Amino acid sequence: MKYNCDIISDLLPLYMDNACTSASAQAVEEHLAECSVCTAMLEDMKKSEKDINSEIKKERDEVLVKQAKFFKRRSVLAGSIIGGIFSIPILICLIVNLATGAGLTWFFIVLTAMFIPASLIVVPLMVPENKALCTLGAFTASLLVLLGVCCIYSGGSWFFIAASAILFGLSIPFMPFVVNAKPIAKRLKNNKALAVVGTYTLTYLLMMICIGISANSYSFSRIALGYSIPALTYMWSMFAIIRFVKLNSRLKAAICVFVSSLFFFFGDTIVLVLIGNGLRIPKFPAGNVTTAEMMTDGVNWVVLIFGTILSAVLAAVGIYKQKKTNNK
Repeated sequence: MKYNCDIISDLLPLYMDNACTSASAQAVEEHLAECSVCTAMLEDMKKSEKDINSEIKKERDEVLVKQAKFFKRRSVLAGSIIGGIFSIPILICLIVNLATGAGLTWFFIVLTAMFIPASLIVVPLMVPENKALCTLGAFTASLLVLLGVCCIYSGGSWFFIAASAILFGLSIPFMPFVVNAKPIAKRLKNNKALAVVGTYTLTYLLMMICIGISANSYSFSRIALGYSIPALTYMWSMFAIIRFVKLNSRLKAAICVFVSSLFFFFGDTIVLVLIGNGLRIPKFPAGNVTTAEMMTDGVNWVVLIFGTILSAVLAAVGIYKQKKTNNK
């Protein structure tokens, strides 16, 4: 053999870790091809390293599990302490109500009011997973319960209007985050955008229905419907273009800009037709603009013209980019 086994045994740890030079690695490989003793030594070293790595991984996992349990216990303890602090004003209110002979008039309002800070502070500490989603759900539920209790004690009939308006208002900023939460995203898969737009539509319609029932007026329902249909149609049109049209981003942007300018131009016309006030197309301004109606028509025409020009430019760029991509 060209190399001594003692020399090769000294190089084996470096060879196994890919830390030796290419010349040393070549010398080790040439020796291993001829020496069964050094080959067996290398296999033993690999086995020992594998066992050591396995043991380290096991110990690491045990440490992580212990740390997770420790922090979970601390979180539960902190949540319990904070929950106890929130119970103090509830007990004070209960004692005062009973001592003054007022019964439980304000007790339930204070009780449900404490649910709101508890949902924002205690719930994240107590829930092990999906903290943001659970916190948002608890906050929404506690807010609705508080509104219901206030409505009952005030003898009002406004609960459904307020509740539906809150659901619609909260859905606008928070639905994109809700659909991206792990348990929700897993079920929705590629339908997250559809879920967001659908929720916007349903909560908006629920709010308008509740307001319409409370108003008990045909004129309100007619006007609300006239303004709602164009807005919802525009939102779903944008969603359909972005989600289902198989074109590059610039061509999609061109379509969106052009459709937006058309909706802006014909928006008032559509509303007037839907509410039964006749058909009126914006007139192109000629001469001096002297009335608010003429000014509105002028703005409509400006938006339509510039929107058409911008969409044409975007479409031209998109077509050029598409041809350039196809030619590659």
